[in-house]
Formats: sequence, C-alpha cells, structure tokens
Amino acid sequence: MRSNGQWRLAAHPEGLVKPSDYRWVEEPVRDPAQGEVLVRVEYLSLDPTHRIWASGRESYVPPVAIGEVMRGGALGVVEASRHAGFPVGSRVRGLLGWQQYALSDGRGLSVLPDDPALPPTAHLGLFGHIGLTAYFGLLDIGKPQPGETLVVSAAAGAVGSLVGQIGKLRGCRVVGIAGSDDKCRWIVDELGFDAAINYRSQDVGPALDRLCPQGIDIDFENVGGAILDAILARINLRARIVICGLISQYNAIGAVPGPSNFAQILMKRARVEGFIVSDFLSRAAEANAALSSWFAQGKLKYRVDVVEGLRNAPAALNRLFDGSNAGKLIVKV
Repeated sequence: MRSNGQWRLAAHPEGLVKPSDYRWVEEPVRDPAQGEVLVRVEYLSLDPTHRIWASGRESYVPPVAIGEVMRGGALGVVEASRHAGFPVGSRVRGLLGWQQYALSDGRGLSVLPDDPALPPTAHLGLFGHIGLTAYFGLLDIGKPQPGETLVVSAAAGAVGSLVGQIGKLRGCRVVGIAGSDDKCRWIVDELGFDAAINYRSQDVGPALDRLCPQGIDIDFENVGGAILDAILARINLRARIVICGLISQYNAIGAVPGPSNFAQILMKRARVEGFIVSDFLSRAAEANAALSSWFAQGKLKYRVDVVEGLRNAPAALNRLFDGSNAGKLIVKV
C-alpha cells in the first residue's frame, strides 16, 4: 500500500509557527471507494490564511482542529478514480491539505485545463485563488478609475503584485509598499508600478506624502497595523479601502489596537470593505479569461518561490510573515 506523509495540527500557534505546532504522520492510503478519487499532491500553496485556520479561532471557515490534517489548497494528479468527473491522469486543484495523497469525493475539486504552455505552478501563482483575489478585490470593490492613485501594501506578494499591474491596466497611478529594496525594484522596474516604498528603511507616512501628492483614492490593504494607519491619514474624499488581509496581526499575542486615524473614514466618507475570494467563485471564468488575455499579451507577470519537500512546509510558512519569500510561496511536495 502507498504510504501517505501528512502534517497534522498539534497545537494552536502563538506568535510565529514553531516545529512543535505540527506533527508529521505517515499512514497507509486506501483505494478510493465508489464516487471517490485518489490524488497524488504535487504542489501545496502556502498562504497567510493558514495562520488564521490554525489559530483555533472562528473565522470565515471553521478552524482546523487539533489532530486534523492541516488544510491547504494544492494541485495534484488523479492516480485512481471511481468518479466519472475525474479521470485518471487529470490534474486537479482543491483543498487537498498538507499531505502527499488525498482522497476526495469531488466536492471542491476542479479539473485544470491541459495547457502545455503553462507550468502547473501558474495555477497557484496567477490563476486560482490568487488571481481571483486580485481581480475581484480591485475591480469589484476598489472600482479603479483612470487617473486615480492606488496604494498596495505587501505589493511584492502574490496578490499585491497582480493588483498593482491590474491597476496600471485601469489607468491608475500605483504606489507599492514592500519590505526590501530588491522587492521595490522588482515591482517598479519589471511590473510597472509608478513608485515603491521600502517600509523597513523608510518612514511610510512622509514617503506617501511625497509619492501621493494628490492623496490616495484606493488602498488595497494586505497588511493592516501602522501601514494602514498611515494610509488612512492621507485618503481622499470617497476613497475605497479594500481589506484583503491584515498580515501584520496574524501572529499577534493579545489584543491588537485599532487604527488611530479611523475617524478619517467618516471625514472623507470613505468605503471600507473586506472580502474573501470564495465570495466570487461563481464568476471565476470571467476573471480567468481576463487574466489569461493579459498574460498572453505580456501585460501581466507573476513569479513563484518554490520550497522543495513537504517536510519543510511548517518552517516555510513563516517566510510569509518575515518577508523572506519572493513571489507566490509554494511547496513542491
């Protein structure tokens, strides 16, 4: 029988993830029952939301329970099937978890197009939940207009880097906030952002004053905390604040203070809206068509940061929070 290596949650993390928060388990894999498929997992997506799912707190989905296989989106190949919708050999995407093999009844699983021109990792770095998040978060909630100023935090990350490029396609002036000079150079020189701020070496507030002299119309917020506070102090009338993530808070121990410039939302009659990508799954075809077209025309770029080996997944997750990842963080199982 096949042996399935898995990471199971051993403790709810406090602060950054520790090795003791997960437990490696190996167990045999049974054959699929009627209506099931067996998937060999190839690539695991590492996302900030994993830290939320492991926290034990209720969020937009139930938390992962102690002893359960860690939840996670992944790509894999169907190795055995007793489900008509998933033939053997097809590549699929879904919440397959932090494991080498996954049994599924097909719910939440989708067959990916067989496009030899696209590497499998494109379905985690450009399409899938990353592309949908950037597309719908900016266009449906941010509603960019030509000539407006868009600020993107975590701008060199998987979502932020796409948001900035889509903003440019919509005629915005785009300013990105990232955590290193290399990341700032990448989003300006290669992705076409108008300007970038290294929050580790620059005071974000004065930098925004210099780079956004006409104020800020749209904030695509991935970070929260002090960066969000600096942005709120500089928003324009009828600004849109798109809350995609609050990564600065996910490892916090204890209460997190709210923004001191919260009153600006009232004074500027700004709209603040959070969203989860699953809100837009019914419209995935719309986003993927646009993303595919822009990518084919050379108007949209992405990059992936691949970690070798499922054993390294827990340690690699912290790279999302210390800023050492470069692009979409993926584990090659």
